[in-house]
Amino acid sequence: MLGYPIQEIVWLVVWIVAGGIVTGLLAGLFGIGGGGIIVPVLYEVFRVMHVGDDVRMQLCIGTSIAIIIPTTIRSYLAHNARGAVIPDVVRVWAGPAIFGVLLGAALAGFAPGWVFKVAFVAITLFIAFRTLFAQDRWRLGTDLPKGLLMRFYGFLIGVVSSLMGVSGGSVSNMILALYGKPIHNAVATSAGVGVPITIAGAIGYMAAGWAHMDALPPFSIGFVSFIGFVVMAPVASFMASYGVRLAHWLPRRKLEIAFGLFLILVALRFVVSLL
Repeated sequence: MLGYPIQEIVWLVVWIVAGGIVTGLLAGLFGIGGGGIIVPVLYEVFRVMHVGDDVRMQLCIGTSIAIIIPTTIRSYLAHNARGAVIPDVVRVWAGPAIFGVLLGAALAGFAPGWVFKVAFVAITLFIAFRTLFAQDRWRLGTDLPKGLLMRFYGFLIGVVSSLMGVSGGSVSNMILALYGKPIHNAVATSAGVGVPITIAGAIGYMAAGWAHMDALPPFSIGFVSFIGFVVMAPVASFMASYGVRLAHWLPRRKLEIAFGLFLILVALRFVVSLL
């Protein structure tokens, strides 16, 4: 942090704290880790800190996943206390999701930044339009599948999470909804699956960035910034329980509409950055 104006550092911390507040509320409200908020905020933080373009996006994603860990755990515990989590889904998806997130972390060390943005836009827009306009008309079945397809879903959630810096809530919410699970159960279960995803993802990004330590800012462990984690994680974790309360207070359709609009706004932010 030495060499940076104190006033500039203070404003950076203020923005990170503000991002942490929004992140925690979103995590509890929608069962997502908030990476769509964290990654853009950290991108600007690391730009001011003169982190090179070749490692900046990876550092943002790795740090985002690490920040999400306590938030996701807190969100899961709060939802589980209300009996909304589907434990069988969490058990089946956990192993494949961990494998997927580690594979994505390895690939992230080589893929350019625009790959993450394009993937994020495509997936979030699909989920948003399905949530806003299809409602219950888009269905793949009346119950979740068994065997390899179910495990593939877990693997897919892990890969997407690792490439986007999220806990996988957006994708797992969509899959559960396509098989007729109520939105409140989908949100709660997504938070549960996000726990192993975020822990494995943070470890994977630490390892993936180990060879780039010379290009990373001080107090980085691979592609995870310890400074970003320490400042944002406690705030986001604290605010998650308030998001959970709001999620269980809102009617189902209002929660779906809020979720869809949120995803569209995040997707548009990345579209602008690609232009």
